[in-house]
Amino acid sequence: MNVNDFLTSAYGVQIPRIIYGTAWKKDATATLVEQAIGLGFRGIDTACQPKHYNEAGVGDGVAACLHRGIDRSELYLQSKFTPLSGQDPARLPYDPNADLSAQVAQSFQASLKNLQTAYLDCLVLHSPLANPPHTLEVWRAMEQIFHSGGAKQLGISNCYDLRQLELLYENVTIKPAVIQNRFYAETQYDRTIRDFCRKHRIIYQSFWTLTANPNILAHPTLQTLAAKYRRSAAQLFFRYLSQIDIIPLTGATSENHIREDLAIFDFELTADECNAVDRLLCL
Repeated sequence: MNVNDFLTSAYGVQIPRIIYGTAWKKDATATLVEQAIGLGFRGIDTACQPKHYNEAGVGDGVAACLHRGIDRSELYLQSKFTPLSGQDPARLPYDPNADLSAQVAQSFQASLKNLQTAYLDCLVLHSPLANPPHTLEVWRAMEQIFHSGGAKQLGISNCYDLRQLELLYENVTIKPAVIQNRFYAETQYDRTIRDFCRKHRIIYQSFWTLTANPNILAHPTLQTLAAKYRRSAAQLFFRYLSQIDIIPLTGATSENHIREDLAIFDFELTADECNAVDRLLCL
């Protein structure tokens, strides 16, 4: 990836325009992360949530690449604090009886150990808590990590209520630098949230981007563009998103698909073509 394949956040952090997601990869995690970085990915997303992520496996994959000469400063490592409601009670990465601030601190230390790193490029709240004051309590604990230098920026995930995002933004000192949401029709593709993000320099990351959008991928508009550029429909959709400053996550597991995901920067859609794809999100 070259310099044009990155976005710079409000906190001056360079974020790759496509990120490798590591959920659900279990025992294959280390191998897949090493492969993804070796082929060119520079952004890795994970979480301190054993229920869905093998964060230690991510760390092993990253470490293997660092041993081969890649510098830690070349990588964007993003992990998450997952509240109790999203954890497997049998595999908790922190003390469930501790207060929320302590849970955040324990989870963060577990992430550093798992990832074999001294800092995170971004620490994300995996989802808002049911009680809004508890969300703020967790965020303030994350702010302490930011101020200590442990995380270069903060973010939130699975936040689909604009007012919820506005309240967070209005009541915290360290503003969210990123939001990571499912990108699908049920939420009208987060149009109002994305408008808020543009206004406040919050970078929008999308997940479930391909799986949730089979109708978009099969639409004649996308298929025609795919034929024109001799690319897959998935590549066209990812390229469109990157050009409107959305960062998609991809969980590709085959070398061919990983290469295809990285190749989205080898071509560029026209403004009219981007507008044509954009109209599909309004159908």
